[in-house]
Amino acid sequence: MSFVPQNTLRAASLAFFTGLGITITAAGALAADAMDAEPPQVPAFDKERFENKPAEADWNLIVGGGAMYEPKYEGSGGLKISPVPFAVFTYGDWLEVDPTGVTLTPVHYADFSLAANVGYESGRDESDHAALRGLGDIDFAATLGLKATYELGPLDLYAGLDQTLGGSESLIGKLGVGYTAPVTEKLILKANAEAVFANEKHMQAYFGVNGAQSAASGMPKYKPEAGLKRVDISASATYLLTENWLIRGEAGLGLLTGDAADSPIVKEKLQPSAGLFVGYKF
Repeated sequence: MSFVPQNTLRAASLAFFTGLGITITAAGALAADAMDAEPPQVPAFDKERFENKPAEADWNLIVGGGAMYEPKYEGSGGLKISPVPFAVFTYGDWLEVDPTGVTLTPVHYADFSLAANVGYESGRDESDHAALRGLGDIDFAATLGLKATYELGPLDLYAGLDQTLGGSESLIGKLGVGYTAPVTEKLILKANAEAVFANEKHMQAYFGVNGAQSAASGMPKYKPEAGLKRVDISASATYLLTENWLIRGEAGLGLLTGDAADSPIVKEKLQPSAGLFVGYKF
């Protein structure tokens, strides 16, 4: 989660030292009258070049908390409020650590960038909701991913792929477009639209019902196939209250599609969410 665009929060300048060049001009002709020669011009002393200004750190840290209002599980018809503490650390334009994991962006070429990330899939417990009883638990697992982004002015066009190691053994693909609009120096608006694709193992783990699960839950057997899982749209507004304090509000709407939407586990195809957060920037 990139809480605030880095180019807004990061200091815009770096202090550096520059060497001082000195040019010595010799007299051109031995026979010239030294008394008639003009004295050499001495450049004015540049005090700023010798000031020992410390370089500003190229890092950013935000800590804070808030709450999310979201479905009790993916496909649920009920919503819940969850507290969300967070910390977001960035270093330059190549490292970001946030509640979703660690992202490294080693490749920057013109408007193109390529990032790798290590994250997690939280899984699901059948105790999360009465509708999940008899379906068993989906274990927590680590994820590895790649994401390619092309910047087109205020637009970011991106494609990502994440593999779950263990757990549901999901392979998730994402195609999306993001838009960032710094309205003022204090207000930043963002919008995002994304299509999410999933492999058969993910679809079976989260939306399928095998024979044992059918007997335990009373649901009919269901075997979904790989494909487009959902489409998400979201918008957020971040306001800088002071130099250090900020507040962010966001809202989103997901639409389950295809075999995911037809699952007997799903009670509602539309999946709304909203969040409010307060953070302090160091």
